[in-house]
Amino acid sequence: MYQALTFAISTFVTFVTVIDPVGLAPVVVSLTAPFNPAQRKTIVTRAILISAAIIFFFAVVGHYLLDRLGISLYAFNIAGGALLFLVAVDMLFGRQSGARETKEEEEEALTREDISVFPLAIPMIAGPGTIATTILYVGQASSNSIDLIEVIIAIVCVLFLAWVVMRSCTWIIRFVGKTGILVLSRILGILLAALAIQFILNGIATYIHSAGFIR
Repeated sequence: MYQALTFAISTFVTFVTVIDPVGLAPVVVSLTAPFNPAQRKTIVTRAILISAAIIFFFAVVGHYLLDRLGISLYAFNIAGGALLFLVAVDMLFGRQSGARETKEEEEEALTREDISVFPLAIPMIAGPGTIATTILYVGQASSNSIDLIEVIIAIVCVLFLAWVVMRSCTWIIRFVGKTGILVLSRILGILLAALAIQFILNGIATYIHSAGFIR
């Protein structure tokens, strides 16, 4: 019971940190400035639905793709942990993460009429970090149906949280302010850095065990 609860909390915290719903608020405000509130709500809802489809696609076929490409789960643990660590460093220093959106992509988005697919769904919500996290946790939970259900619930809850935050982005900016959002992002960055290192350590430990160095 304790192990299942720990896994559920770890999964939820990781997805919250990677997607960073509060950090999406200023992005949505700037990108949807030309639109009215009704259009903004439609864009946000569409972005969440597209993100959910992408995330659950990789949750279903991610492990299969790794097998077909000959990539072991421990190798993906190490690579995914390294990617998440880079995202965490950007969050800690208040920098725009290239794993989510580059400056060129942001400038292009300002000229697009429909921003729900790009850049909101990809790469802001269902970016490389989110996809890597999904495959990592589904891989860990693949042998336990309860853990797998917990991963699905965590993804749904975080996407719902992101939907609520993006719909309320103007109110959040007024209430919390950009400074408050940056402070929260830095705190989440510390948590993500620790979780990323744990992924790397798990991958190394699994490799050492599978290679027969430790029996």
